[in-house]
Amino acid sequence: MTEDAATHEDAPAETESTPGFEEIGITGPVLAAIKALGYETPSAIQRETIPLLLGGRDVLGTAQTGTGKTAAFALPILENLDLEQRKPQALVLAPTRELALQVAEAFEAYAAQLPGVHLLPVYGGQGYGVQLSALRRGVHIVVGTPGRIMDHLAKGTLDLSELKNLVLDEADEMLKMGFAEDVEQILAQTPEEKQVALFSATMPATIRRLAQQYLHDPEEISVKGKTTTNANITQRYLVVSYAQKVDALTRILEVENFEGMIVFVRTKNETETLAEKLRARGYSAAAINGDIPQPMRERTVGQLKDGKLDILVATDVAARGLDVERISHVVNFDIPTDTESYVHRIGRTGRAGRSGDAISFITPRERYLLKHIERATRQQPAQMQLPTTEDVNSTRLARFDDAITGALEETGRIEAFRDIIAHYVRHHDVPEADVAAALAIVAQGETPLLLDPANDALSAAVAADNRPPRADRAERSGGRDSRDRDDRGSRPERRSRGDYTPYRIEVGRRHRVEPRQIVGALANEGGLGRDDFGAITIRPDFSIVELPSNLDSSVLDRLRDTRISGRLIEIQRDSGRPNRGPRGDRDDRGYGSRDDRPRRDDRGRDDRGYGDRPRRDDRGYGSRDDRRSDDRPPRKPRHKD
Repeated sequence: MTEDAATHEDAPAETESTPGFEEIGITGPVLAAIKALGYETPSAIQRETIPLLLGGRDVLGTAQTGTGKTAAFALPILENLDLEQRKPQALVLAPTRELALQVAEAFEAYAAQLPGVHLLPVYGGQGYGVQLSALRRGVHIVVGTPGRIMDHLAKGTLDLSELKNLVLDEADEMLKMGFAEDVEQILAQTPEEKQVALFSATMPATIRRLAQQYLHDPEEISVKGKTTTNANITQRYLVVSYAQKVDALTRILEVENFEGMIVFVRTKNETETLAEKLRARGYSAAAINGDIPQPMRERTVGQLKDGKLDILVATDVAARGLDVERISHVVNFDIPTDTESYVHRIGRTGRAGRSGDAISFITPRERYLLKHIERATRQQPAQMQLPTTEDVNSTRLARFDDAITGALEETGRIEAFRDIIAHYVRHHDVPEADVAAALAIVAQGETPLLLDPANDALSAAVAADNRPPRADRAERSGGRDSRDRDDRGSRPERRSRGDYTPYRIEVGRRHRVEPRQIVGALANEGGLGRDDFGAITIRPDFSIVELPSNLDSSVLDRLRDTRISGRLIEIQRDSGRPNRGPRGDRDDRGYGSRDDRPRRDDRGRDDRGYGDRPRRDDRGYGSRDDRRSDDRPPRKPRHKD
């Protein structure tokens, strides 16, 4: 489900003068699909934008996240799609893979009754094989992040020669993330004759310049959202990296006193995966998504109502209109990037005057969404702390006590077991307290009853994710953080050196990479946050990036196929000994004997292609622009004639 579906379900009734989708040009299978989704009347931005795009005009839209803009550009694209053409006709650029996936799912929902439409999401973290196969077969619509789109263009696997529609979604966020150069390069490789729609929450000068250069006589539209939420719902959030989400959810489930719960995830596959993981951990959970037949979905919801099921793992579309009195909690396992969808989700609890709880997991690089949610809901979600091992142990002991109390109330069965215990005590000369403890071990099985506080890696990892942003630290310290950098290299206060491990990636200065490109690619494809990056050292042919020492192996798996500037980065732990002698034999520059040092040619370049080491700027990075001015004599080569 997308931002737009939520717009129409819980919105107040429109006046009779409000035009329907038919009146603004949506027809046939596309109209049937959105009506099946429950859409009745277009939102403000849809009323303004759809007729313009259907008429061929370029659009420059100022719209907050959650105003319904996905359908505003997706419906006209589908309405004008030529199913006979196999090359991409529409390209949607989004700043993050989360938004790209969400937009792709919206297209799928709107095209549900338009057979033969081929859509491809292109984003980091997904293997290239899947994307290459789809591109070879032919796709009509591509939705992707700038970095991965650039990689396909560099490899020649994405042909934009017949592109008719280009959409820049969340343009201001793309520029903030350092994608300005990539976006311009992508735009330069598209046909001159095309329709462009640019949407941005703000309209800074950089966006204006981009629009003036690439949009033709655009119509400007400005729409503000008016979303509010039920005051009976308590909203909380936890900053947690992707790799720790399942463990964090499990710990919250142990401590929270809930009746029924809906856990929202972004994709259909994730509903099944997460539900299976929760069942393996002892919870009564089931998945519900658009692929599950309606009779089975109704049966699952019935089990939730009857108390036979406690947790429903769902996508947005599957949970539309769900009203179950037992739902006391909603968890946004994957936070939606649009506020309308957020409001729709948490509205599944706190119905009819009842109170409810909404908990959202936010990765470190999704913190900016909190401001969108606060503006849209007119409420400020409270930051929560991950329950400690002591909290979990206290809860487990309380439940264990309750279980014993409940068993003691079964007087008939207790009397029979008294005789068995007495018989064991007489024949084995063991105190009754020891027998009771042994029976508790038998009942508990192999799983320890209590967690070990000394072995709590999860709390340490989540605590690192929950450190306040740089601005908050600077404010508390009364001034600017001494480690603040400019926008190209900003990152929070550094961890201790022992918290990081150096990793080598096979792109360097001669590939024209900069620190922001490395951070953007690894963060986007590996799900990393700003706190996860230590020092970045760019060498001519490779770079060294410091990443957390406790980095989960799944993150490295997602980074295996990552490309920067079209090159596979081949990330691996840095041994510190490429082309060098034994560590103990090095001189103070890392080389062994003089004979081990690279030989240099007449131009001062060594046999590995390295020239003189460039000067470093005040951030410790070299630069291609670090050239000497003409009024200073050139430095002599270090080699001997």
